[in-house]
Amino acid sequence: MTNITLYNSLKQKVQSIVKHLKLEEWVTKKTGRPLALSLVEVLTLGLFKQRAQIETKKELHELMEPACSYKTLVVNMNRFAFLGLLILQILMKVNRTVQQMIKHIDSSSVPVCLNKNGKHHKTMVEYAKWGKNGTGSFYGLKLHLIYDLSGLLMNMGLTAGNVDDRKMIMKLSKELWGYLVGDAGYYSKERMEEFYQEGKRLLIAKPKKNQKKLATPFDTWLYNTRWQIEFNFRNLKMFYGLVTSLPRSVVGYLGNYIYSILAYTIS
Repeated sequence: MTNITLYNSLKQKVQSIVKHLKLEEWVTKKTGRPLALSLVEVLTLGLFKQRAQIETKKELHELMEPACSYKTLVVNMNRFAFLGLLILQILMKVNRTVQQMIKHIDSSSVPVCLNKNGKHHKTMVEYAKWGKNGTGSFYGLKLHLIYDLSGLLMNMGLTAGNVDDRKMIMKLSKELWGYLVGDAGYYSKERMEEFYQEGKRLLIAKPKKNQKKLATPFDTWLYNTRWQIEFNFRNLKMFYGLVTSLPRSVVGYLGNYIYSILAYTIS
């Protein structure tokens, strides 16, 4: 797919969403000069940057040559990122109305810089913390996601890198029912009892190696479906530019995450 074809495809989707949600009314200026770029163009460029794996806004500006300066493009992409988040929230709410019985919850590290720069990193210092993952330590955030078995995003959250995964279970699952499956990091008798509603929902977390528990064949089958949510994290990082150290503002970092997840969700 060429860049133009990809851009036009994304633009059609954005136009449909913006029109349906009447988002243009949020940014229409009643006085002064009109916006150099429309909301549809700004959101499309933000999604295109992530989908086309373009590292910087400068590179995006040089490639697409929008009808505005580089500075204006940066300001507008950062400014309208909150509308991208609003779209994500609406899409997730719609997804929850058609949710399948089986869902997966997981988290993944989102470093904001290389480890060697962690002690000196300034931009995200109020939000980023040292955490650990399967490969070692990292300095940054955690992205928490819940997907159902059909691949629909149910909910998401960003926390500091040192936040215990179990603390996010109840916050992200308020409108969910059925089976919620997590790895050993979500194993907690207290959380399982808090989550449980008879005949409505059940939290199933794989016991840690030092915890003895007999798993039923159904439990084993559920655990073996977890690759799907891990696949989503892989795609976000490898093909949608989720992880970056290039933004120079908090809004720039958050905008990158929003555009990345939204681009993946509507693709």
